[in-house]
Amino acid sequence: MKKAVCLLSGGLDSSICLAWAKQRGFETYALSFDYGQRHSVELEAARRVAQAVGVEQHLTVQVDLRVFGGSALTSDEIAVPKGRDESAMSAGIPVTYVPARNTVFLSYALAWAEVLEASDIVIGVNAIDYSGYPDCRPEFIRAFETLANLATKAGVEGRMSLHVHAPLIELSKSGIIELGFKLGLDLGLTHSCYDPDESGYPCGECDSCLLRKKGFEAVKKKDPSLSRKR
Repeated sequence: MKKAVCLLSGGLDSSICLAWAKQRGFETYALSFDYGQRHSVELEAARRVAQAVGVEQHLTVQVDLRVFGGSALTSDEIAVPKGRDESAMSAGIPVTYVPARNTVFLSYALAWAEVLEASDIVIGVNAIDYSGYPDCRPEFIRAFETLANLATKAGVEGRMSLHVHAPLIELSKSGIIELGFKLGLDLGLTHSCYDPDESGYPCGECDSCLLRKKGFEAVKKKDPSLSRKR
């Protein structure tokens, strides 16, 4: 059975990607990050999802990106945007972008993959219903895959060709949600909100909440995560 390192934030996209990898027959290894994010409640969701899917191992790595700041997700001095319409969301790169986050996360995934002798990494980036992040684009994924094969001992020695899978990259949010239901994943286990309240309940107004709401409305299904108590 081939091994795959799956980046798992606990959000919809990464959780569905983990279920996708499992359904494809990969032996799955989930990798999450405690990076100082204000919505650290997502790590609880990651643990729930990893257990539900049945991974071989789930690691949570601490990387304090708050030391750099520069994002509403890692700095208390920058407010999370609320109540924006689609045109506002698509007008430039938002303050919720965390500088180089996916590059950092993929680098850790690459290191673990090489140790595990896993030839596959799975990441839940999306270039359709997303907030304009530069590290969610297909060209970034292709570039990192090239780097991965140049920067590893296994790649240089020709023992392994490493592949970065982004199965959701060309799907709309509604398409992603439909895939999640098709895979049998309990989407109520996931968490998407950038600015939840103290109990972890989603704000309903940040870009991530609004995109999630739009996706569930498009497939005419209730979001099961909203049934959790405040």
